Amino acid sequence: MNTTSPRIAPRTLPLPPDLAERMARLVPAGMAPPQIFLTVARHGELFKEMVDSGLLGPTGLADRRRLAPPLREAVILRTCAAARCDYEFNLHEQTISRRMGLSDAQITDLREAAPDTTLWSRELLAVLRLVDGLVQRLDVDDATWAELRRHFDEAALIEITQLVGHYTGVAMLAALVKPAFDCYR
Repeated sequence: MNTTSPRIAPRTLPLPPDLAERMARLVPAGMAPPQIFLTVARHGELFKEMVDSGLLGPTGLADRRRLAPPLREAVILRTCAAARCDYEFNLHEQTISRRMGLSDAQITDLREAAPDTTLWSRELLAVLRLVDGLVQRLDVDDATWAELRRHFDEAALIEITQLVGHYTGVAMLAALVKPAFDCYR
């Protein structure tokens, strides 16, 4: 957990009307905006572009509703764990991971080096291996590829890979700015 001051301070509330309107699309009324959202909002034009384009939405980055919610959330959390991004893992775990269909045991397991095979389907185990290979080695071994192709078409694999890339980018941003952890419990 980050106990030091952020390197880039998040915007303070209240936000200017144009940013507040975009934030309201992302965060339920009465909920404090996540620190990372407020930090990105320091670059107002980028924040507005991300929200207006749909890149950033209420369930995270690039959610086009084509991937099953538990699959998508497992990819996000595994990417955060592999990229050592405790900030974003914590944010998702506190806010949407359970609503997206993950159990407490699965959420905990996504931080483990080797997933518990009793908690995951074969297709999700293959996806977790994909995430590990992409984040840790920028590689996908042939056995993982073969297993992935049994379960997913090319479009889904491209989307999953892009999701891993987006959340690796979030990990980089969190490493740069060192946001304070959000507390929603």
